[in-house]
Amino acid sequence: MANAFFEVPIATNEPILSYAPGSPEKAALKAAIKKAKSEKRDIPMYIGGKEVFTKNKVAIKPPHELSHTLGHYNQGNRSHVKRAIQAALEAKVKWELMPWQDRAAIFLRAADLLCGPYRAKMNAATMLAQSKNAYQAEIDCVAEWADFLRFNVQYMTEIYMTQPESAPGVWNRLEYRPLEGFIFALTPFNFTSIAGNLPGAPALLGNTVVWKPAGTQIYSAQVIMEIFEEAGLPAGVINLVYVDGKTAGEEIFTHPDFAGLHFTGSTGVFQKLWKTIGDNIATYKSYPRIVGETGGKDFIVAHSSANPDEVAIAMARGAFEFQGQKCSAASRAYIPKSLWKAISTRLKKDVKSFKMGPVDDFRNFINAVIDEKAFDKISSFIAKAKKDKNAKILLGGKYSKKKGYFIEPTVIETTDPYYVTMCEELFGPVLTVYVYDDNKYDEILDIVDNTSPYALTGALFAKDKYALNHGSTKLRNAAGNFYLNDKPTGAVVGQQPFGGGRASGTNDKAGSVLNLYRWISPRTIKENFNAPRDDYRYPFMGGK
Repeated sequence: MANAFFEVPIATNEPILSYAPGSPEKAALKAAIKKAKSEKRDIPMYIGGKEVFTKNKVAIKPPHELSHTLGHYNQGNRSHVKRAIQAALEAKVKWELMPWQDRAAIFLRAADLLCGPYRAKMNAATMLAQSKNAYQAEIDCVAEWADFLRFNVQYMTEIYMTQPESAPGVWNRLEYRPLEGFIFALTPFNFTSIAGNLPGAPALLGNTVVWKPAGTQIYSAQVIMEIFEEAGLPAGVINLVYVDGKTAGEEIFTHPDFAGLHFTGSTGVFQKLWKTIGDNIATYKSYPRIVGETGGKDFIVAHSSANPDEVAIAMARGAFEFQGQKCSAASRAYIPKSLWKAISTRLKKDVKSFKMGPVDDFRNFINAVIDEKAFDKISSFIAKAKKDKNAKILLGGKYSKKKGYFIEPTVIETTDPYYVTMCEELFGPVLTVYVYDDNKYDEILDIVDNTSPYALTGALFAKDKYALNHGSTKLRNAAGNFYLNDKPTGAVVGQQPFGGGRASGTNDKAGSVLNLYRWISPRTIKENFNAPRDDYRYPFMGGK
């Protein structure tokens, strides 16, 4: 029995390793990649603590090396979703009653396992299956996920310590219960850290989870489950299934014990799920929590006082790291005429120096886009821009899927601020630039704010503090994560909680205490030490 108030270790951001030539981490990572490529994994689902295999095997191939097969995952069906829901509900009884410090210990141990013996394996899995270079993998699947694990434990204790005042003769308490039912976590391909956090954050608070990852992220999702299991996560707390969305939805969203959705993905899918939940609202025991981070059409705006080199580097990094497949990636830029020559010259120099190819050649900065569907969509917009009179290809523009889904980092210059690639989310290595008259800065701010339905990330560059403040004010609703003189990517847990509004999601800020509040249902407890015994009457009732 606990008889102390426990303090968890103070959370700090996980250091990012350099993978410089000759470093031990680079040698370990190369060995892990070689080992992963030398074997073919048979990846099971995880339901109720058991590995589940099926006869329906789906091949996993690196997006940058289509001739190679990393293994197969076991495709599930409706029966597996039902089993996962049942396993989550059965596990919930013991899990939510487990002392909070014991839940915390599991997640803290998972972070140390990730950053220790699993570091190379996790990085290798993310690099191979999601086509990330070593640095992009390191900042995602190791550093960010470890930060989620550790900071969430710290945030949980902050929540639990928040207690109400008590009047004389009364003790008031707040109990932070998990939600009543199970959580459905639906995770994307682009960030392994998100795939770990979306089921993990609710589970830390005592919830149990059914987790469906994107098919192109299953390879690294298995490593997440290996870490959770070695850390001591009990059977059934997180259940990992590989089914299509329709199959999952028909079982989950019609179940009376469905209690919440934790989602990252497209705006269209999220809106459809929200509508389905609304249509079934009378079915549920309680109103489900709906938390989602969706699309973006993220921007860079430069004022005439901006430093051209700073803007150019922000464009190169912000638009093209991980092939532009970040929710926060810059995809539209607004540059004043007076700076365009200097910025475009520097941008051309930097982008032309990019090397593109497979991830196991560490000299490559650019790798492949995730799959054929993404390749076809992105390349179709590039092909259109080559023909349109109000657009021209400034850089890149080539693409091929002979060996992998490779698209050159492409910069489109347009004379129309509402050109299609300035408005529509592409989720790939395409940046569209509109050059404006220096004296139309105010007008451009209005265009930036009104062009897109999204409001995820944005960046504003200016040395003129008045221009910076004015732009920040006018664009206050255009981005949930707003950057001054910095690229619009690279949010760090504990420093820049991530999320946007409008069509970009519910802005519940993953990486902060705000997100964890969504997975609890507080109960107020009032204990009266001296309840009335003599009379029900109040003093005001006496006499006239």
